[in-house]
Amino acid sequence: MAGTAQNIGTLKIIEDFTLTVTLETHVNAGIDATFAAVLDQVGPLNQNLDGQSLKMKLEAWPGGRWYRDFGDGNGHYWATVQAIKRPTLLEMCGPLFASYPLVSNVQYRLSEEKGGTLIKFRHTAFGFMEEQHREGVTKGWTSMLDRIRAQAETKTM
Repeated sequence: MAGTAQNIGTLKIIEDFTLTVTLETHVNAGIDATFAAVLDQVGPLNQNLDGQSLKMKLEAWPGGRWYRDFGDGNGHYWATVQAIKRPTLLEMCGPLFASYPLVSNVQYRLSEEKGGTLIKFRHTAFGFMEEQHREGVTKGWTSMLDRIRAQAETKTM
């Protein structure tokens, strides 16, 4: 019938609306160098899996923004810095890459351990998430942790 809406939907369960990614990596560098690498890789050195810059900006203070800067006042808000405790914690919350209803919490927790620094990373999210994002998010975070480790270890050597 012309002019009538059809209700076509899929019933979802709560697990469809949650995401938890937990990763750990050991860095053969001191905690200060590692935290500096976190700030660089989350911010201006951030890139996609193809090595292209995401043009990210990070205002590294409580209430600071994390966003993509396309220039001329254009961009995409990703998160707000919820907590920062140099050099042991960076925590942010916001929609991140999503242009749909999703809230995320991202934590980088650093601790000194024998021979370097341990990064415990956690991304939790609640809301709608497109399947392509759900499938790719762990690859993206793993790539970022690899870049953090490489940068910190290079600057230490």
